[in-house]
Amino acid sequence: MSTGSPRVLPADSGIAEAAAVLRDGGLVAFPTETVYGLGANALDARAAARIFEAKARPSFDPLITHLADAPDLEKLVGPVPPAVAALAERFWPGPLTLLVDRPAEIPPIVTSGLDTMAVRVPDEPSARALIRAAGVPVAAPSANRFGQLSPTRAEHVVKGLGAAVDVVLDGGPTRCGIESTIVDARGAQPVVLRLGALALEELVEAVGPVSVRPGSSGQPVAPGTLAAHYAPRTPLRVVAGAQPAPADGGRRGFLAFRERPADGYAAVEVLSPAGDVTEAAARLFDALHRLDAAGVTEILAEAAPDTGVGRAINDRLRRAAATWDPADARMHGPADRGYRFSYQPPESEVSHADRTRHHDQRRDLRP
Repeated sequence: MSTGSPRVLPADSGIAEAAAVLRDGGLVAFPTETVYGLGANALDARAAARIFEAKARPSFDPLITHLADAPDLEKLVGPVPPAVAALAERFWPGPLTLLVDRPAEIPPIVTSGLDTMAVRVPDEPSARALIRAAGVPVAAPSANRFGQLSPTRAEHVVKGLGAAVDVVLDGGPTRCGIESTIVDARGAQPVVLRLGALALEELVEAVGPVSVRPGSSGQPVAPGTLAAHYAPRTPLRVVAGAQPAPADGGRRGFLAFRERPADGYAAVEVLSPAGDVTEAAARLFDALHRLDAAGVTEILAEAAPDTGVGRAINDRLRRAAATWDPADARMHGPADRGYRFSYQPPESEVSHADRTRHHDQRRDLRP
């Protein structure tokens, strides 16, 4: 195991060495299409414990288990509900995490003692090659200290975790830029537990209306759902629209969705000059890393349009604006509401053919 800085290897040529580290119980940070993950052998309780130690992650926050290929799911857990199987077939590999019953082979530490397991197949060739080469499922949360900004570049991992990780596979910037969407599809209607890179509209096209419950004030049943999370060290405040800098002489940064604000900010990042929420999501954490390193005293962040992955951007900003108190394990702030809602396309936007298709898909995909 590394006792100094982590070994940084190219993602395309470092697979064999990184896979050996995983088999030996080590930690490997690797790129996915969403963010960089901090991986360990999901069948090895001691290896999984190293993830919690490296991240300073509370033991009640479960991990996501990553598989190389969709058929590996039933090899690991046995038969799954029809809706789970259908969503996996439709969206894997991809940024969708599904809840399934935890098999006996997965130690309870991976699921924080829960009877359910979060699992996905990443849509990143080097990640899937790593899992295949290791020959084991890989438990992997984001490769950062708990509650802090997710890493979308290898240098974010090295700066944030240092020698706590043995090997970092450098695959360049991640494509989606935000974490996977998490869905519990075991019941009568799919429930979105975490908004992410797979937009609600895509889920609804596959299964019809879904419930959305992306908040947790107790033990989370899925990772990334605590009210305070994804935060820079610099205090962050969410605002509506580009705003002039406050005239109090403070050194502030501004995270703009589309248009640069008026002068007066010490640092400005624009997520998408074209106003594209997918582009904005891909740049979100990278921009926040830069603002966090700019020496500002506060970051003002403009909310994105609440559509597509813009909802996930706003979810991350709300959680970043909340505060986490490790002394009493409570979350405080605007995200501490456990908010929930149902989503289906507006009637005016759905044709009769679409409604018929959604009805048929619900009949076919749900248990």
